[in-house]
Amino acid sequence: MDATWEVLDVGGAVLVQDGGRAGSMHQGVPPGGALVPEWLAAANRAVGNVWSAAALECYGRLELRLHGRSAWVSVDGRAFQVEDGGRVSVPAPDGAVVRYVAVEGGLAVPEVLGGRGTLPVARFGGLEGRLLKRGDVLPLGPGGGARVETTGTAPSLESEVRVVLGPDLGFFGAGAAEVLLDGTFTVSDSSDRVGMRLHGPRLPQADAGSGLSGPMVRGAIQVPSSGEAIVLGPDHPTMGGYPVLAVVIRADWGSLAARRPGAPVRFRAVDLDEARDLWSRLAPA
Repeated sequence: MDATWEVLDVGGAVLVQDGGRAGSMHQGVPPGGALVPEWLAAANRAVGNVWSAAALECYGRLELRLHGRSAWVSVDGRAFQVEDGGRVSVPAPDGAVVRYVAVEGGLAVPEVLGGRGTLPVARFGGLEGRLLKRGDVLPLGPGGGARVETTGTAPSLESEVRVVLGPDLGFFGAGAAEVLLDGTFTVSDSSDRVGMRLHGPRLPQADAGSGLSGPMVRGAIQVPSSGEAIVLGPDHPTMGGYPVLAVVIRADWGSLAARRPGAPVRFRAVDLDEARDLWSRLAPA
């Protein structure tokens, strides 16, 4: 019998996610991947998987049953063994917006365009391109990898979020960068995997950027004519029409994305060399 997870109950959004699918943006396909890559990596390494293996990204509670074998399971990087037929109860996230559940061997859902993660905006990947529901059955891959207990992987949910200013500074009014760096923003409850909206000081534009269109990246801080900041997430559009005041550095993606609606956000500027150095210390192998 092949090993599987059975979804006994689910309350809130739960979907399959992995390390993302690189190399398809020219086809209009965003990279996707985990909202908080550090937590996906910690969960996977704790059960012997490669950091980017497919796991469950949970915004609500979840009840699972393991079939076909015993296996290591981790919730937020804390690993425990589950016997064949055993149940796992995962409470809704507390303190952050999401948590990750990994199982030894990873989730062996079909690979689409080089990734197994769900891309809800395109309705593919994961399990039929959708959120999980009661009665779903997820196939598991073979396990047996070396388990690695990780420490110090949790991004701070209160620290300043570091950004590199630009590239569209010329579209903004005088002092826009200072407003971004001196102000305190809060996470809007309308945020999702496509983008995080921030309430706070209005970011002045000198030019509305009419007709502006260019390739986008995760972490880009777009500013429409309303002056409200929108930080692009993993499922962002591959092209954008609003000017970009700054870009959140890759090392701080998780620190920002894990924050719940109403959480404060402050920004600090760094240069490209510091951004690269910070990522080199954090990048999963």
